[in-house]
Amino acid sequence: MIICPSCKEEIEDDSLFCDQCGQELFYCSSCRRVGMGRRCTYCGGLMVSYGELQEQRKNSSQGTNVDVSPMSLGNTESRRPADSPVVQPGGLPTLTLYNPSLNIRMTGINGAIIGRRQGPYQSMFEGNMYVSGVHAQLVYRPNSGWCIIDKNSSNGTKLNQRDLQPDVPMTINSGDIVTLANINLQVSIS
Repeated sequence: MIICPSCKEEIEDDSLFCDQCGQELFYCSSCRRVGMGRRCTYCGGLMVSYGELQEQRKNSSQGTNVDVSPMSLGNTESRRPADSPVVQPGGLPTLTLYNPSLNIRMTGINGAIIGRRQGPYQSMFEGNMYVSGVHAQLVYRPNSGWCIIDKNSSNGTKLNQRDLQPDVPMTINSGDIVTLANINLQVSIS
């Protein structure tokens, strides 16, 4: 059973619409949770209709069978918590984002959300109303290194004073300046 995000009634796992209120159900393209709005409140992923999710999974699987039935989407208890980043075993360069005047020092965690309401760095930004609840994400990619992704934040993310496009990973290097809303952070990679 899943809970309709609109009327809060329990409905069947295989529902595409709530059988109580008629609301179309949307799923997170990342963690597959049911929700409302443009972004998932758990991981910051885009919310899409079941048909769009099925198409994304079909394109990403490149011919392999992936179960994207609503039944497989509804049960999230056995999945890792949405806020827990994916940590790759050993070998990753150490990423540090810091601003000494604001007493901020963040060590990069692969997959970590940066935001006022979510992620391992939440305590650093919870008092800053300019930083979105889910503002950006750090990811490590073997072919390009550490990247930052703006998660469609309200006040934007910049890399060296250039605005980032939402959901487009941008490689960051030592000496770069990442700006989250109104906070400048120096990048160090070792």
